[in-house]
Amino acid sequence: MVFLACLGVLGFFYALGIYMYHEVSPRDTTTMALLLLTVTVPPVLPAALTIGIVYAQKRLKKKKIFCISPQRINMCGQINLVCFDKTGTLTEDGLDLWGMVPTADNCFQEVHSFDSGKAAPWGPLCAAMASCHSLILLDGTIQGDPLDLKMFEGTAWKLEDCNVDSCKFGMSDSNTIIKPGPKASQSTVAAIVILRQFPFSSSLQRMSVVTQLAREGHFHVYMKGAPETVVRFCRSETVPKNFPEVLKNYTVQGFRVIALAQKVLRMRKLSEVEDLARENAESELTFLGLLIMENRLKKETKLVLKELSEAHIRTVMITGDNLQTAITVAKNSEMIPPGSQVIIVEANEPEENFAASVTWQLVEKQETGPGKHETYINIGKSSLPDGGRGSGYHFAMTGKSYQVIFQHFNSLLPKILVNGTIFARMSPGQKSSLVEEFQKLNYYVGMCGDGANDCGALKMAHAGISLSEQEASVASPFTSKTANIECVPHLIREGRAALVSSFGVFKYLTMYGIIQFVATSLLYWQLQLFGNYQYLMQDIAITLTVCLTMSSTDAYPQLAPYRPAGELLSPPLLLSIFLNSCFTCIVQVCAFLYVKQQPWYCEVYLYSECFLTNQSNFSTDVSLGRNWTGNATLVPGSILSFEGTTLWPITTINCITIAFIFSKGKPFRKAIYTNYIFSFLLISALGLTIFILFSDFQDIYQGMEFIPTVTSWRASILVAGFVHFCVAFFVEDGILQNRELWLFIKKEFGFYSKSPYRKWQKKLAEDTTWPPTNKTIYSGDGFFVNRGYESPKQVPKEKLKLGGQTTEQHFWTRL
Repeated sequence: MVFLACLGVLGFFYALGIYMYHEVSPRDTTTMALLLLTVTVPPVLPAALTIGIVYAQKRLKKKKIFCISPQRINMCGQINLVCFDKTGTLTEDGLDLWGMVPTADNCFQEVHSFDSGKAAPWGPLCAAMASCHSLILLDGTIQGDPLDLKMFEGTAWKLEDCNVDSCKFGMSDSNTIIKPGPKASQSTVAAIVILRQFPFSSSLQRMSVVTQLAREGHFHVYMKGAPETVVRFCRSETVPKNFPEVLKNYTVQGFRVIALAQKVLRMRKLSEVEDLARENAESELTFLGLLIMENRLKKETKLVLKELSEAHIRTVMITGDNLQTAITVAKNSEMIPPGSQVIIVEANEPEENFAASVTWQLVEKQETGPGKHETYINIGKSSLPDGGRGSGYHFAMTGKSYQVIFQHFNSLLPKILVNGTIFARMSPGQKSSLVEEFQKLNYYVGMCGDGANDCGALKMAHAGISLSEQEASVASPFTSKTANIECVPHLIREGRAALVSSFGVFKYLTMYGIIQFVATSLLYWQLQLFGNYQYLMQDIAITLTVCLTMSSTDAYPQLAPYRPAGELLSPPLLLSIFLNSCFTCIVQVCAFLYVKQQPWYCEVYLYSECFLTNQSNFSTDVSLGRNWTGNATLVPGSILSFEGTTLWPITTINCITIAFIFSKGKPFRKAIYTNYIFSFLLISALGLTIFILFSDFQDIYQGMEFIPTVTSWRASILVAGFVHFCVAFFVEDGILQNRELWLFIKKEFGFYSKSPYRKWQKKLAEDTTWPPTNKTIYSGDGFFVNRGYESPKQVPKEKLKLGGQTTEQHFWTRL
C-alpha cells in the first residue's frame, strides 16, 4: 500500500509537469494529475483482502466449525504447533468404569471389575463413590460432571431431593439424599445425606463432602481426587506401601485413576458442620482405595495426529491427568512416534538448605507386565543412542515441574519446549502460560480442548478450537460441533487457502494498479488517456469479478508439509510483483513505441487525413471523419489515439493473465478449473477482449472509443499478450513458486530462519551434551562435578539416587 501510494504521488508530479509543460489550463492539469494519483491504489483493495476470509468461513460452517473471530482464519494458515487436551479431546468424552481397588489392613485388596455388570460391593469405598460428587436432580434427571455420573452409576444407588416426604433426618430441604437402588449391593445403610460440599478445583485437584449416614449420630467426610493429591491428606499408616507401584501399574496402561478417602468427624451438631473449615475437614483421612476408569482413544485421533505429523506440524499434549497416563496415551496415539525416547523432566522447589533442582529421567522401553495390556515404564541409568542426536526424543513433565522451571530455570525453558511433548497435571493458568511461552519462540499455536479448564489457553492461542458448546466456546475463536479433532486439519487447510487467496488478490490488485499506472502514464506523455468505457470494462467486467470470485477456490484436501508465506514482504511475493511489473512495462513501452513506427500511424489531430490516405490498408469501412470525445470535460482528441487503441487490449490481456497466474492451486488450494465461476468469467473476459479487438462493428468501436487498425497489427497485439502470459507463467510457477529452488538458494547462501525455535533446534542439534539423561541440575552459582563430595552443603542420599541407582550429579548455572 505504501509503495502504491508513493507511486501515485510520483505520478501526480509527473502529470503536473507534463500538462504544465504543454500549457494546459490549471483546472484540467489538476484534474489529470489527481486522476493519475488515484489510478495506482484500487479502491476495492481493503474489501478484496477480506473476501477470502468470508469464503473460508462459509466453508468452515458447512463442516460444522463456527467462528466468532474471522480475522483469526488467516492465522490458522500459519499454525505449526497444536496443543491438545486429553480427556474428551484425544480420548473419548465419557469415562467407563473398569474396576475398583479397595484397601484393608494397609493393603490393596482384589480388584472388583465392572465388566460383569455387578454393582460395587458395599463398604466405605462404595459409600464414598455414592456420596462424594456434585450431582443434582433436575426434573427427575441426574445432572452433573460425567466422571461423577459414571462413578455414581457404578454403585447402583439413587439420588433424591431431601424434601419433607423423603428426608426424615431433620436436614435442610437443600440437602441431597442418596438411597440404595434395586440393583445395589446389600448394605447396612438405608440412606446417606450430603450436608456440605467442598467443590472440585483444578488447582486443588480434589473435592470433598460432609455426609451423615442414616441412623448415625456422627458425620463422615469423603474425599476424591488425583491419587498423588489425596494421599497427602491421608494418615501414612493407612496408605499401602506399594501405592506408587500399583498406581503406575494402572496409569501406564492409560487408565484414569481416582483415589478416595474418608474420616469420621468428632462432631454432634449440624451447626458445627456448617462452620467447619475445609483445611480441618480435609486432614487425617483414611485411605479407602482406587477407582479405575477407562478412557479410550477416539477413532479419529490417531489418523489426525498422523496427518499433522506428515505436514510437519508439531503436536503437544496439555492435560490435567496423570503423567504416566498421558505418556501412554501419547504413545498409543503415536503423538510420540514408535522408537522415540521419552525423558521425564522433574523439578523440585528449593528447600531450606538446598537449591531448586531439575532431574532428567530417561524412560526405558515398556515391558509387558501382568494384567490387561499392562506395561511398566522403568526409569533407570540408560542413555540415548548417539547422545540423543540420532533419534527423536520428547520431554514430559508435570505442571509442578513446569512452574519450578519457569521460576528458577527460565533460561532452560526454551530448550525444553523445543522438544516438549507431554505436559500433565497442568492447571488452567499453567496451560495459558505454556501457550504463551510457545508463542515467544515464534510458534503459531493452535489449541484444541473441550472443558472450562482450557478457556485461558484457547483464548491465548493464535487459533483456539473448542469441542464444547459450554464455557470453552465463549473464549474460543472457533467452535466445532463435531466432537473430535478432525476439525484441526480442516481449519488449518482453510486458513492456508484463505491466506493464499488474500495474497493472490493483493498481488492482483497491486499489479492492476501498476498496469493502469504505466499505460496511463504513457498516454499522458502526449496528453491522452483511456475512455470511460475502457476503464469501466477493466474495473467492472474484469477486476471486480476477479476480486469476488478468485478467493472462492476450495482448500486442497491434503495438508502440505510446509506453510504458505505469512508476510507480504516475503522475497517471493515482492519479487513476483517486481518481475511482473517489469514484464508489463516492457510489453507496454514496446507497443507504445512500435505503433508509432507503423506506416499508417499518425497523430490524433491529423487522424482524419491519415485515414483517407491509408483507407485501403484497413479491414474496415468505418467512417471516422469526425472527432470523438469520451468525456465532455476533457479537451477534444484526448481519448482517440492509435496508442490508446493499442495499449487497452494489451493491458486488459495483462490483467487476465495475472489473474490466472496468481490463482495458484496445489498445494494449498484446488486447481483453478474447480472454481467454475471464476474460470467462466476469466474465459468470458478473454473472449470478449479478443472479440472487441478483431471486430469491425462501427457501434463497438464508436462505443469503446477506438480507432480501427489493420488486422495484422491486431494479431500482433494478441501475440504480445500471449508472449507476456508465457513468460509470466513460467517465472511465477517455475521459479518464484519453486520451493526446491528457494531451499537450494537458502542453503547455498547460508540463509536460516530467524525464528527463536529454529535457532534453538540448530544449537541443540550441535550440542553433544544435549539432551541430558539421568542427571540433576541445581540452581545456584557454583559448579560441581559431584555435588555429593564437592558441595559444602550436605546432600541427602535420596537426592543422589535416581531410579534406584546412584548417579553422578552435575551442576550448571541456568543452562
